[in-house]
Amino acid sequence: MHSEKLRLRKIQRLAYEIMDEMHKEKDRTEMHKLIPIIDNLSRAIGDLTDSVGKYSLDYVEEKVKTAHELLFNKEKVDAY
Repeated sequence: MHSEKLRLRKIQRLAYEIMDEMHKEKDRTEMHKLIPIIDNLSRAIGDLTDSVGKYSLDYVEEKVKTAHELLFNKEKVDAY
């Protein structure tokens, strides 16, 4: 089992790759592809910013991995 710190670093790496890809000079007029990516990232952020301070690392990890898969057209991302 990986530590929470290691899992968070890998989630962060995926998020940075998404950010870098979204800022590349590309034609991003296909909004139908971006909407589910943005939705998954928004859900992950929403869970992390819970005012009680409780969040599910599994949920955040799943949402960021899904956004990454959608953006890079990958089947699955091995985040472990």
